[in-house]
Amino acid sequence: MGSLRKSNELWNILTKGASRLLHTSRATKHENPLGLPRSGASAVPNIPRRGLPQKRDIPNVKKVVVVASGKGGVGKSTIAVNLAVGLALQEDASCRRPRVGLLDLDLFGPSIPKLMGLDNCNEPELTTSSALIPLKNHGILCMSMGFLLPQTKASSTSQPSRDDTAVVWRGLMVQKAIQQLLFDVDWLDNAGRTEIPGPELDVLVIDMPPGTGDVPLTVGQLVNVDGAIIVSTPQDVSLADVRKGIAMFRKVSMPIMGLVLNTSYFLCPSCDVRHYLFGSAESFHRAASDVGVPVMGELPLIPEVSKRGDKGVPFVLSSASTAQGKAEEEYNNTMLNVASGVWKSLSH
Repeated sequence: MGSLRKSNELWNILTKGASRLLHTSRATKHENPLGLPRSGASAVPNIPRRGLPQKRDIPNVKKVVVVASGKGGVGKSTIAVNLAVGLALQEDASCRRPRVGLLDLDLFGPSIPKLMGLDNCNEPELTTSSALIPLKNHGILCMSMGFLLPQTKASSTSQPSRDDTAVVWRGLMVQKAIQQLLFDVDWLDNAGRTEIPGPELDVLVIDMPPGTGDVPLTVGQLVNVDGAIIVSTPQDVSLADVRKGIAMFRKVSMPIMGLVLNTSYFLCPSCDVRHYLFGSAESFHRAASDVGVPVMGELPLIPEVSKRGDKGVPFVLSSASTAQGKAEEEYNNTMLNVASGVWKSLSH
């Protein structure tokens, strides 16, 4: 009976696009940490023991932009979300808006589900070829490790949540999971829902974990990345790690589009005076000049950005329909200018 039940479950997954249950899958091993059912040769490339692997494109994705930081807690994920929305608001020569996706590669602290208002969604379904189908909100296709974790209850009276579910992996498990998120997601429009899927993604924004560890190294070695945006705050301790991140990206031949300074200043609502709460931006500009990377923008510190992020609404999207003060207007304009610069660079 056990073998028959297992066969029926696998058949339902392969033929009906049922959800892939990470916490119940028997296939969660080093070679397949996400527990995806296998119906043939995997599209996931292997990293050779010697030498560098051949970089490749992500299936059904035209352009790839990574958002990274040397230091954690600098607002990188928030900027990645707003960049994705800003890119989706651009237009090409035929006045067509691009299709944009958002991939969260922070396995241990995924933020995209919360920031995109998808934290209480069910697990992603699978296509008949066992590829993950992204979730969608605000017009952006999203994939994150946070979607794949089981919901648990912290106490008998609390609501089920993924907030208390930790990913306790290291080494090969992390590397393989990243490869699966990169190459086992179907980014085609209406993937798995119609016999003739829609167009591919114009741009995929990848939210990287902080630092220079396994994840950014794996992405840099395996994927053709069209550009990287590095986020920092004004403090010297953050700038020191930015330099390390730039050095690593250059070692894996990943082009760097520019730097974004987050929480650069606080704009007093009553006097319109800039207050540099975390130090002057001079050190940031000096560091950018030293490493030869352009500054794409400076974002002010605005409490509303965090509040709307907690509600799952990107600030760039929500600010279009609400009254804005000067600080909000500067944040919105700067973020849209960054997105416009990225889009123009990718379109050339």
